[in-house]
Amino acid sequence: MNRPATRIVLTLLLALAAALLCAALHTPLPWMMGPLLSTALLTMTGGPAASATPLRNTGQWVIGGALGLYFTPQVLSMLLGLWWVISLGIVWALVLGFLAGAFLFRLHARPGLMHIPGVTRLTTHFASPIGGASEMTILGERFGGQTELIAAAHSLRILMVTLIVPFGMQLSGMHGLDMSLPGPRVVAWPGLALWLLLTGAGCWLMLRLRGSNPWFLGALGMSILLTATGVNLSALPQPMTNAAQLVLAIGLGVRFTPGFIRMAPRWMLSVAFTTVAMILLCVGFAWLLSWASGLPWATLILGVAPGGIAEMSITAKVLQLGVPLVTAFHVTRVAAVLLLTEPMFRGWLRLSAAK
Repeated sequence: MNRPATRIVLTLLLALAAALLCAALHTPLPWMMGPLLSTALLTMTGGPAASATPLRNTGQWVIGGALGLYFTPQVLSMLLGLWWVISLGIVWALVLGFLAGAFLFRLHARPGLMHIPGVTRLTTHFASPIGGASEMTILGERFGGQTELIAAAHSLRILMVTLIVPFGMQLSGMHGLDMSLPGPRVVAWPGLALWLLLTGAGCWLMLRLRGSNPWFLGALGMSILLTATGVNLSALPQPMTNAAQLVLAIGLGVRFTPGFIRMAPRWMLSVAFTTVAMILLCVGFAWLLSWASGLPWATLILGVAPGGIAEMSITAKVLQLGVPLVTAFHVTRVAAVLLLTEPMFRGWLRLSAAK
């Protein structure tokens, strides 16, 4: 039972059964929700769940490439005209993350019921940005932050957003017809093989450049380049994208170890509260953006939601809610977070020292 290969196989079988059950129950994103919940529950109770890194990387490769198929020349032209909407989304994400970090620090640093000894502003700052979870943990460790709190905060936020937003949209009846259909719409096996080779080269290049999230962004970038230049090699078979969602969900679910439940309950409670508040604020901000731009409110909710790029983009794909716009929001936001989170913290330190 403790052999890694056995644990991986058992986890895959459990995730598959959960996905099929969710599909039968008509839940949103069954190939992500079922595996995510079942794997997380198994892991938190000490069960033999395991995720294979090569499978998770392949899942990111497939999902990133699949999203890139939506970026036709017409769609790119439309996105260029919406640069101001995307820019406002970036500013919103940076400000919201900074304020969330300040709130967590004030809540836990002061004496009282929620006080956590030793918590620092650095820890809360890197625990709060929207996007770049693994990179924020690395940066927090570099500066001397409490990495276990930073990693736990990002994991819990992504889990909650992945569960709450799709279910909330389904219960509210939000749906749509995505007018930006993918370029290729028919599976052509020789073309698919070439597409996999080229997007795999994009992943390899991003790995060599040591870029952030290379398997996802490398495949996404190459797929966008092919689609935007009119090279439509093949659509992706639905079972392939379903399997990719499943292995990505397992990769997220196994983060929730038994120790996760016991980790600073006050910290996890405050992160959960902050996440719900962020979701509600993002829904309100999306409404304002929709009013100002005329874009669908549901699409903008996914675009500004404080979730992961893969999870929110998959939600847009499954619910047919503006895949290119949602993906553009999240890709540019991640880039801004990775570039600006550290300078923002240094600037805050200088301002604090000057007072």
